[in-house]
Amino acid sequence: MDKLSKDWLTQGLIDFEYKKYVLMAYLQTVKGSFGKVELYPFLADLVLHYRNLLALKENKALIRESFPKELSLEEFKKLEISYREMIEDDSVMCELESIINFALPQIKDSLQEGSVIYEYVESQCEISPVGVTPLYAKEGYLFVTQPPEKETNIYRYQMSIFEGSQEQLRSLNTEFVERVEKNPSNTYERLKLDLIKKFKDLPNPAAYLILARMKFPFVETLMPVAKRLFVKHISHPT
Repeated sequence: MDKLSKDWLTQGLIDFEYKKYVLMAYLQTVKGSFGKVELYPFLADLVLHYRNLLALKENKALIRESFPKELSLEEFKKLEISYREMIEDDSVMCELESIINFALPQIKDSLQEGSVIYEYVESQCEISPVGVTPLYAKEGYLFVTQPPEKETNIYRYQMSIFEGSQEQLRSLNTEFVERVEKNPSNTYERLKLDLIKKFKDLPNPAAYLILARMKFPFVETLMPVAKRLFVKHISHPT
């Protein structure tokens, strides 16, 4: 199973054995992905599912709210009574509680496995400025590469900062620019100069190199990890 619906807990048949089968099939797919060091999209999905289940466990009212609501007027009239009876049925709620109690540690184990891989990949990445970094570094270019370093993926980035309920939140938007061959004469500094000539709207851009010491799946692992690492780096420069 490649995808576990956000509402998998309350979709379809509410039966412990059935939901167990659905969950374990999904986690088997996740395990296969992690075995290939492919972290995304599964790692982000696991975080979402784990948080949702914790919230449901702590607030049973949320379980009622999670039942399907996107019904036509005719469907709603037909199903209104049965839905009301279902969510008010103690046996259904007990079944959901059993499913949640089973699912939480299973998802947590998979999440921990993914986190270990994530931390290892992050530890294998280095960030360094390319050329002189201007005072305004929230917009510029990222060079992302890995062994054998024969080519470099160039992205234009822009960081946005907005206020959350308790802290400032940061969002990184990246746009792929080009993939270039790398050789001794085509240095990162030279690539930066070429970008300045090509894109006049950034006459004095910040530019950073993210270099992985090992080769990882680029789309599924390296790029997502590199982006999160870069956000930390730019937010708390040393």
